Amino acid sequence: MPNPSRLQLFILVAFAGTLVDVASSAALAGDKPNIVVVFTDDQGYGDLGCFGSETIRTPRIDGLAREGTRFTSFYAQVVCGPSRSALLTGRYPVRSGGWSMPASEITVGQLLQKAGYTTGCIGKWDVSNRAAIPERMPNAQGFDYYYGTLGANDNGRVAIHENNKLLGPSQDMASLTQIYTDKSIAFLEANKDKPFFLYLAHTMVHSVIDASPNFKGRSEGGLYGDTVEELDHNTGRLLDAIDRLGLRDNTIVIFTTDNGPWNNFQEVLRKRHNGAIAWGSSGPLREGKGSTYEGGLRVPCIVRWPDQVPAGRVSDAIFSTLDFMPTFATLAGYEAPTDRVIDGIDQTELLLGKSEEGSREDFYYFCRNELHGVRRGMWKLILPDRKTFYGYVDDKGSQETELYDLQSDLGEKKNVVDQHPKVVEQLLAHAKAFRWPEKLIEPRIRLAPPKKR
Repeated sequence: MPNPSRLQLFILVAFAGTLVDVASSAALAGDKPNIVVVFTDDQGYGDLGCFGSETIRTPRIDGLAREGTRFTSFYAQVVCGPSRSALLTGRYPVRSGGWSMPASEITVGQLLQKAGYTTGCIGKWDVSNRAAIPERMPNAQGFDYYYGTLGANDNGRVAIHENNKLLGPSQDMASLTQIYTDKSIAFLEANKDKPFFLYLAHTMVHSVIDASPNFKGRSEGGLYGDTVEELDHNTGRLLDAIDRLGLRDNTIVIFTTDNGPWNNFQEVLRKRHNGAIAWGSSGPLREGKGSTYEGGLRVPCIVRWPDQVPAGRVSDAIFSTLDFMPTFATLAGYEAPTDRVIDGIDQTELLLGKSEEGSREDFYYFCRNELHGVRRGMWKLILPDRKTFYGYVDDKGSQETELYDLQSDLGEKKNVVDQHPKVVEQLLAHAKAFRWPEKLIEPRIRLAPPKKR
């Protein structure tokens, strides 16, 4: 037989590589990964050991970071309801409605159900105006099982629902983290033999916080630190359950939070907690919850998927909760909606370590329905004449155009707008190019009172 030519060898090698890629894709499609999202509340960028905290011990979450990838340019939204509608729909809150998310929105839960997943939501819902409106509650929005509270705990009270049934009120804030974790573990145990999606949205560490007796007084970070350390312990319990059930290798675990810490509301929080520290840290970032400076919405994110997501890696690529829906589409085998704008971007290549920079080039910063700024690459532009702010945000900036190099100035301390006029011009054009919806949904936390006749 004659020796094969170089061209023939090249074709054979290329074909073999294609077969490997096809086989890998087929394996993913045939053995759909379980997906677990742990979503804490009001936890700051600097509130985990692996993100630099020196006063709060988080060994289990730090271990998760060693076993997976830690994302340092990860974005949620500036407050809780908008952050949840963005995660669930892959759409900025100006489209998805935040607290007022309409029943017509398509959630990641609904798409995963169609792809053969059993879905569970445990914890804080907060996209039905904190009201029991069945068509806007989890069971109607893509979740087979629900246990939790439809709203926040601002008054130190919550009303617990199981599916659509009201179980009753609770003022025991210290018990919520363990109860949610218990329910989550029970969900895993009941569904271990089929693909599942668990969305665990903790109430802690929001507004009125507390820790159980086993954790109170243990942390150097005060009551807030105690509560975060209890979250860490219970995250470890959930991870241990995944291991015990033999699910580790085929389960994607994501840990992140809904917005920055409420460190700009300290006096009110101190009074609510009898002088105790009840707020977190933005670490090196400017401002906190409610702000469109980085401290308001750049949050910790860790992703683990053994032998798929690189372990011990740190990525500074721009990534967001918006990206979960299209990324899960690739990993779980469904199609993202095509009848509406999806702001999320498929970040599968970034997650799997096949791309360092990822697929997201930009991120838009909103406060309610006002655009405050835009990021592209290392550059962040703050728009002038902003009018919409949350009342507790102290640092409202200069009200003029601001430009920051986030690569060298993470704390947004040096406005370099005068040194880079071309960059400013490009980013202003990019801000103007945002595709606004035809109609904006009023961002109300609760339903509007009925009009008097």
